[in-house]
Amino acid sequence: MPDEQPTFRVIESDDIQAIFDVRIATWHNDHGLAEMTQMGITHASVRGMIQSTHKGWLCEIDGRVVGFAMGNRSNAEMWVIAVLNEYENRGIGRALLTRVEYWLFDQGHAEIWLTTDPDETFRAIGFYRHCGWEDWKIDGDRFMKKWNPRRSG
Repeated sequence: MPDEQPTFRVIESDDIQAIFDVRIATWHNDHGLAEMTQMGITHASVRGMIQSTHKGWLCEIDGRVVGFAMGNRSNAEMWVIAVLNEYENRGIGRALLTRVEYWLFDQGHAEIWLTTDPDETFRAIGFYRHCGWEDWKIDGDRFMKKWNPRRSG
């Protein structure tokens, strides 16, 4: 029987295909790769991001990447989080999100932000709220913020 113990580590350039595979598998439609490309999110652009402004962590179980999350230190954005459906509800998403949050706060940000779907029934919204994120505004997308709990005032 497989070990099934999650391990977490920083994303490296060699992990880009694996994180794309996870993101495409968790995209909300069959056109994930095409939409990502239209948005300028390509293997080359992500490689450049992790070499400059972004940092992320991935989760592996039995050598398979099952989830990842990344943040952007230049603008305090929690940029992306994705966990394969069959690995949800195991604490993986929260562990990944927490790593990105701590890193962003350690970069000196008093508050961090993310965007998600404006639809109140979207599962991620409940997850983010459970993790301490609050609605900020809806402007096409839903924008949420979280304040650094280690900073006063």
